[in-house]
Amino acid sequence: MSALPFFPPDLFDHDRDLLLETVRRIGTDPAQKFILGERTAAFEAALRAETGAADVVACGSGTGALGLVLRAMDIGPGDEVVVPALGCAPLAASVVNAGATPVFADVHPWTMVVEPYEVEAAIGDETAAIMPAHMFSVMADMPTLSALADRHQVRLVEDSAVAQGGVLAGVPAGRWGDAGVYSFVQVKTFGTVGEGGAVVTDDVELAATVRMLRNHGQDGRTRFVHHLVGQNSRFDEILADYQLHRLPGLAERLERRARIADFYTERFADLADRGVQAPPPGRDGRCFYVYCLLAERRDELRHHLAQRGVGTHVYYPTPLPLQPAFAQYARGGRCWPHAELASARMLALPIYPHLTDAQVEHVADSVVAFCGGTR
Repeated sequence: MSALPFFPPDLFDHDRDLLLETVRRIGTDPAQKFILGERTAAFEAALRAETGAADVVACGSGTGALGLVLRAMDIGPGDEVVVPALGCAPLAASVVNAGATPVFADVHPWTMVVEPYEVEAAIGDETAAIMPAHMFSVMADMPTLSALADRHQVRLVEDSAVAQGGVLAGVPAGRWGDAGVYSFVQVKTFGTVGEGGAVVTDDVELAATVRMLRNHGQDGRTRFVHHLVGQNSRFDEILADYQLHRLPGLAERLERRARIADFYTERFADLADRGVQAPPPGRDGRCFYVYCLLAERRDELRHHLAQRGVGTHVYYPTPLPLQPAFAQYARGGRCWPHAELASARMLALPIYPHLTDAQVEHVADSVVAFCGGTR
């Protein structure tokens, strides 16, 4: 069995000729429109149709999308935003960059998504929004969080950067809050060959503000008239064209990821009492961006898998409030035990769609062997 890298270098190999032709076609187009052109508009329309959202605004990255949403909501100095204690740095950084204060809430010890009761405990008089994030293969408890936001009259920003294509209780990821965001960086469920993101919302006024903010405050009708102090978070025409090409195959790729996850979870079901915990089974509220185990002997398991040619990855080895950049926002006397425990135990396995059945079986066999089991 050849080595199985965690981050495969051949994600887009089959599209190499198409990509070169796309670059040639757009590069030689007489319009010479390389950002925010017809292809970006068509891509946004395709995502509106796919999600059922009132509007979708493509922008420079998923991180940029979070910042644009917070700016469009007029969240800034004096405001607080409740975010998970475990997750990607932009969860906290986007709040800080908006001038607001992140308040960290602990996560569920198994699913690793933010706990609604921890979010509610973190809401105070200065809270302007809550910003849950879907993690790895599990969506956050959006029905409870949505009701919580309504009850406390705060905005709900849904970080769906890793979850495009996930569906919970019949509602697509990104559609639960006032706005949701997607990321198109290459390893995401709808990744591309560069950076990119999108804001998804049913609030057309919010979308109009985001649309101006992403392009230096211009409204797209008259150049050099700046209605707002914006930024450069514009979307690339080449990537828009390529994502339009890839969108029809997204459902099939997601289904393949889900089948791999189902197989892993079934194989690992009996390992919990031997120190390896698989994600919860099921399909509802799943996105299968990453398949992440919780292992008591995480580093030993990682070494064992590496010896068998299986690449793995450790996400978020330090919770956000314990990071040097965000330590000043960690409230005294607070602790996040579940986030800390998850940081010490999580280990992600390969789950990309073009893994063969034999490769998937090899990964599973190797994990089971570590726990003293057999094929």
